[in-house]
Amino acid sequence: MEFLNEMLEHAAGQPWIYPVLLVFFFIDGFATILPSETAIVGLSALSLHSGQPNLWILGFTALIGAMAGDNMAYMLGRKIGLTRWKWMRRPKVQKMFAWAQYELDKRGAVLIFTARYIPWGRVAVNYVAGQTGFRHRTFFILDAFACITWVGYSIGIGLLAGQWVHNNPLLGVGIAVAFAVLLGIVVDHALRWWHKYLERKDAARTAVREASESAAPAVDRKPVVGADLSKPAG
Repeated sequence: MEFLNEMLEHAAGQPWIYPVLLVFFFIDGFATILPSETAIVGLSALSLHSGQPNLWILGFTALIGAMAGDNMAYMLGRKIGLTRWKWMRRPKVQKMFAWAQYELDKRGAVLIFTARYIPWGRVAVNYVAGQTGFRHRTFFILDAFACITWVGYSIGIGLLAGQWVHNNPLLGVGIAVAFAVLLGIVVDHALRWWHKYLERKDAARTAVREASESAAPAVDRKPVVGADLSKPAG
């Protein structure tokens, strides 16, 4: 265990870890095949004990990589659409795309911000935002704000969980990652429930509006005063 702790601390102090992490966060922004939350949370917990990696550089690296990955997903959505690759055509993924498109139409700003905390959700939202022509400048600003809060949230979890174990960095990393996974599940379900709740409210408003429109009396067209309707025009 002592050997693993030393090896982990040694790797965290190497200068190559930051460019590797940059690529790591970038790929996760449009493919979701790498656990970016796990990486930043675990390294934050390790930094609490050893001082490495530097939290400021780690946070900046995660921010740049996450924003670049999200904007890459946006550009891919604009260029290739939502059916080019095989994984995009899976029923579950298409369902996610449909959900993202509906939510973007209703509340784009809120969705882009909250989707950053839902791994598959953010990829779907970013692709759909590009495919539907959502204004890129607006997307960039909203995504930047979302990524800043996501980085702070992830580092905070790592520091909080890492405080529970003082003499064993490896155990601290494990606790931090487990805590992040559990909290991520809670946040994921909470945000999904909230969006479904908003969908139900939208559906209820639409039903009420359609009912009121169908119940409204038709307006009878009145003949023009003085006109002789028995004679043909001209």
